[in-house]
Amino acid sequence: MNLLGQPAHVGRHCGSNVYEAEKAVVDFYADALGDRHPLQAQYAPPLLYHSECYKFVGEWYLKNLFGNLHGRQDWFLFAPIPLGARVRTRSTIIERYQRRGRDWVVNETDVMLDATGELLVRGHTHQSFLPPVKDQEQGGFVVDEKTAQKKVPPPFPTATGPDLAPLTKTVDERRCWMFSGPSRNYHTDREQAKKLGFPTIVVQGMMSTCFVSQLLQDHFGEGWLRGGRMSVKLTNVLWVDETVSVHGRIVDEQREGTQTRIRCEVWVDKRDGTRILAGDASALRS
Repeated sequence: MNLLGQPAHVGRHCGSNVYEAEKAVVDFYADALGDRHPLQAQYAPPLLYHSECYKFVGEWYLKNLFGNLHGRQDWFLFAPIPLGARVRTRSTIIERYQRRGRDWVVNETDVMLDATGELLVRGHTHQSFLPPVKDQEQGGFVVDEKTAQKKVPPPFPTATGPDLAPLTKTVDERRCWMFSGPSRNYHTDREQAKKLGFPTIVVQGMMSTCFVSQLLQDHFGEGWLRGGRMSVKLTNVLWVDETVSVHGRIVDEQREGTQTRIRCEVWVDKRDGTRILAGDASALRS
């Protein structure tokens, strides 16, 4: 898959882009996610460039795309993205490892102010790949509704603090196209999904992390934009036309220099209780 014919090795620079965080782009994001907030009059959503790492898949994806899955995502928010700002991105492979019969590659993508180099947002994307097709059993789907439901998550949440106001989201084909398009791929097109071993459109894992970001910004405001952290595992597949609820619960408060960090557990469930995301997040008290 690598465009230069070289292996995806740790330290590899995968690419860079420059963008304008224009109001029209922010409005499109807000429409796609159903995420509108008063702070968008001044700042772009912190995960506006949620899928920037996928602009460089030819540089860090492994050759076998059949059954590849996004398994974990970490976000680090250092400062808000000013509306109208010119930003530069940078994509780097920072880790490779093997676990449970899959090969994992971790891509680090930074979003910086182009003029000063100030780091605004950093994402770590853990993508997993199956062994080459010749080493796999043939036939059937790599993941379908029945096999996905077999996963039993550990007890979670364990926090005993107050709950954040939950969100409810339904992910239809239009939302998939707005978030993962405009190209035809397994996140936007049923036939493309089947080619990669899935029975229907697989909702892009980044979307669930954006839902969690909305939940946290709704509760913490600028305290999320100026110090947010999120580390979540994508524990099950979300299919097109399914509805999810997005939750958070406060764990505790910790001093961080002259500020206070509020730690939370976050999770996303389908209507039938299937958990598709679980992990930790935190924000500064604004």
